[in-house]
Amino acid sequence: MAETQNIVYMDHAGTTPLDGRVLQAMMPYLSKHFGNPSSYHAIGQVATRAIDESRDKISDVLGCQPGEVVFTSGGTESDNAALKGVAAALQGTGNHIITSSIEHHAVLRTCQYLEDTGFSVTYLPVDRYGLVNPSELMNAITDQTVLVSIMYANNEVGTIEPITEIASMVKEQAKFLDRTIVIHTDAVQAAGFLDINVKRLDVDLLSLSAHKFYGPKGMGILYLKRGTPFLPQQQGGGQEREKRSGTENVAGIVGAAVALQIADQEKAKIGERCRNLRSKIIKEIQSNIPDVHINGHPDRILPNNVNVSFESVDGESLLLGLDLVGICASSGSACSSGSLEPSHVLLALGQSADLARGSLRLTLGRDSNDGEVNYVIAELTKLISQLRGACSVAIPGL
Repeated sequence: MAETQNIVYMDHAGTTPLDGRVLQAMMPYLSKHFGNPSSYHAIGQVATRAIDESRDKISDVLGCQPGEVVFTSGGTESDNAALKGVAAALQGTGNHIITSSIEHHAVLRTCQYLEDTGFSVTYLPVDRYGLVNPSELMNAITDQTVLVSIMYANNEVGTIEPITEIASMVKEQAKFLDRTIVIHTDAVQAAGFLDINVKRLDVDLLSLSAHKFYGPKGMGILYLKRGTPFLPQQQGGGQEREKRSGTENVAGIVGAAVALQIADQEKAKIGERCRNLRSKIIKEIQSNIPDVHINGHPDRILPNNVNVSFESVDGESLLLGLDLVGICASSGSACSSGSLEPSHVLLALGQSADLARGSLRLTLGRDSNDGEVNYVIAELTKLISQLRGACSVAIPGL
């Protein structure tokens, strides 16, 4: 693998580097301000104030009350807490959950767990671009439905779902049925690119992960609308207003808040930069490489996401070949990169298993530039030709 300083990083959907400004804000709480925020003494109260100030910053971005912000260990815990917490609180009123077939595994596997505990789950199909049909979702609602969880933007192909429209329709139907139906969205990929104001989105719960927007790993955020039925999934000392017990990660919370503020302030500028580079990548790939399929919606898509499938190419060999020339990319979700199975997202879009195995995800970041894009296109073009040439060599006797 190439030396770290020569790497071209094209996997920002997998994780992002810690912003220097974020690290600077975190440092005091990794050293002299080490107190436990549950302690009443002066050192503990310094930590308490830092958490309160961070909660205020995050609530400003989300457009919610500070008390509606719950800190977790990451996007996976936020998703788990949202689904399990609502399901447990409402299991006496219904046992039906609706989600999509292209959700992150943090949602899909939580739904599978809930199925094992007696819930029924409808996994909505998507069209060839990865869009959920709101009308199909409405038809799936029954008098037992308690929860709808649809991701805001897909982590693999970048398609942006019509969350506000879905939320409005679900709430109208809930009112008609005279029952509570809670709406959750996994917005892990949305922060820094899309509007995550929960009032405008009209959702009851929203999940975020700090390391996706240049914050620290191991730090998540769950927006939990006041009054939403919710049974805490982690018991202990009653921290986070008894919504999530456990001593708070003060430095991580401070870092997450600063990172989210910066991401929100810079999203228009970074989004435009990534959008231009994305257009260039797609144009160059289509011009230089035959038999390629661009995945995701042509318009409703994250500005930094390029997901392509190459015919007659093995995805694992493609990633290894790119890594050898210093290009970091992905075939899909970093959380499932150890699997050789084709992407469940691409299969849901209607791709064959063979084509899905030949997929590549390039995701841009705030420091991506034309020089890096030119290098990636040149190396990718050479590598695809080499891999296809190797596959076309006949093996005697077979």
